[in-house]
Amino acid sequence: VQLQASGGGLVQAGGSLRLSCAVSGLTFGNSAIAWFRQAPGKEREGVACIVSDNDDTVYSDSVQGRFTISRDNAKNTVYLQMNNLKPEDTAIYYCAKGRGAIATLWTGRYDYWGQGTLVTVSS
Repeated sequence: VQLQASGGGLVQAGGSLRLSCAVSGLTFGNSAIAWFRQAPGKEREGVACIVSDNDDTVYSDSVQGRFTISRDNAKNTVYLQMNNLKPEDTAIYYCAKGRGAIATLWTGRYDYWGQGTLVTVSS
C-alpha cells in the first residue's frame, strides 16, 4: 500500500490550497482515508477523514467549516480542500489509510502513511 500526498505550498492567510492523496496497492472501497497534520513541536493531530463506501466524514473542530475532504474512486485519490487558511494551519500534512471503514481521527486506527506535504500559511 502506498499513499502519495501532494499539493502543499506557501499561501497567505485567507487563501486556499487543495491537497491530493493518491492511493495505490489496495481496493479503494471499504476503507477510511484521513488527513493528519503535525506542526513543529506539536503532536500529530487528525484533520479530516472520509470513508470510501458511504462517504461518512469527520472533521476536527479547528477546521470544521473551512476544510472539505472528498474522494474520487476512479482515480483512487482523496482530496482536502482548505479554504480561509490561517497561520495556525501551518504544518506538514499527511494522508493515511485506516484499518476498516470507520470514520475516526484517532491515529492508532491508521496503519499506512504517506510521506507528507508542507503547508505554510503566512500572516
